[in-house]
Amino acid sequence: MSPFEIGLISVVAMVAMIYLGVYIPIALGVVSFVTIWIIRDNFELPLALLKVAVGDSVTEYSFATIPLFTFMGLIVSKAGLGEDVYRVMNAMFRKIMGGVGMATVGANALFAAVTGSSIASASVFTKVAVPEMIKLNYNKRFAVGVVAGSSVLGMIIPPSAMLIIYAIVAEQSVGHMFLAGVIPGVMLAFAYILAIWVMSKVWPRFVMQDGKMVEPQDQEHLGAGQMLLLCLPLAALVLTVLGGIYTGWLTPVEAGAAGAALGLVIAVLRGKIDLKGFWSALLETGHITAAILFLITAASIYSRMLGIAGIPNALGSFLETYQLGFVGVMIILVFLMLFLGTLLDTASIILIVVPLFLPIVEPLGVNLAWFGIIVVVGAEIGLLTPPLGISCFVIKSTINDPSITLKDVFMGALPFAAVMLVVLIILIEFPILSTALLP
Repeated sequence: MSPFEIGLISVVAMVAMIYLGVYIPIALGVVSFVTIWIIRDNFELPLALLKVAVGDSVTEYSFATIPLFTFMGLIVSKAGLGEDVYRVMNAMFRKIMGGVGMATVGANALFAAVTGSSIASASVFTKVAVPEMIKLNYNKRFAVGVVAGSSVLGMIIPPSAMLIIYAIVAEQSVGHMFLAGVIPGVMLAFAYILAIWVMSKVWPRFVMQDGKMVEPQDQEHLGAGQMLLLCLPLAALVLTVLGGIYTGWLTPVEAGAAGAALGLVIAVLRGKIDLKGFWSALLETGHITAAILFLITAASIYSRMLGIAGIPNALGSFLETYQLGFVGVMIILVFLMLFLGTLLDTASIILIVVPLFLPIVEPLGVNLAWFGIIVVVGAEIGLLTPPLGISCFVIKSTINDPSITLKDVFMGALPFAAVMLVVLIILIEFPILSTALLP
């Protein structure tokens, strides 16, 4: 067999192993290692490449942003800032049909600007938003669906761990990726709010149990001063982290360190964390960082295997032969990501797709920061689609209501996955939306 055929078989075998439940980095690393060994008939070559992959991952300066922003997100969650910003948004939108859903989207967008974690957002707002909506006679599917849909904002609104991972794999600036994510992230949040407004007009029974609002009996009244005080800690974090990066005063690594330190100070001053909680956050940060490092290392040797097998070149030649061009590449990319989204988590999709398509899109002259946004948004859709919609599973495991099934969560999230797909098509059609803020 030719190297291309061996490489193609290895990719199929890797996807099959993942689908059968093999840990994703193990599947990526083992299959890539064995494939290189078979193609070159040299056991020492994959060993040398594995050593290089490990060294490159550990010594990458931008990788330091991952533990720092992860720790900041965990501390901010413990400090209760998500609940505070939700109270403010809820007070502003509660009297509007579907307003609690809009408030959830707005709060998730602001919360994402300091956590960068969809899992943290899904966990926090499942506890505070879903019970509130059910109490106000919202449809259960809508209640869990809007939390699932808006939780993915954490993956695109900077600081985002997925944008960092893409920056490392594609060798792009983390700061540039953060800038590229601002407009698409805000646009997706507004698209969700618009979709909720439209659904409340044309499909009211999906939003409310009987299609009618219930006047809240115990609505919390917040004055402008109270709202300001509740939002001040979050605003300080956003200003420190994103303001520092966008003005050039701080590098992404320094901004992550400053944000983590400020988040810890806020949590301590609010009495939300003690030594036990601090140690728990450190341990969880270590676990998450180690898992991502393992993924990036496996993806590094996987990308080398693809190059040795000649798969990107063969795919590029196929596209050139049939003159599919840019549109053809984007169609194949989107369908591949939607398919992988039914099997894999977002990070794994990024690490599999980027090494495969990067050699193809670079000659097309596209902006690689824009391409990263397309990949991340496309991969995010998988968070809401069965059978492995991680945000949906987190919501189901967090909510304490046996009457809400996993099917309810997926069905509720489906309209928001459709909105994401529309936004993805718009971002592909108008790259300026991702590149407008880049220097």
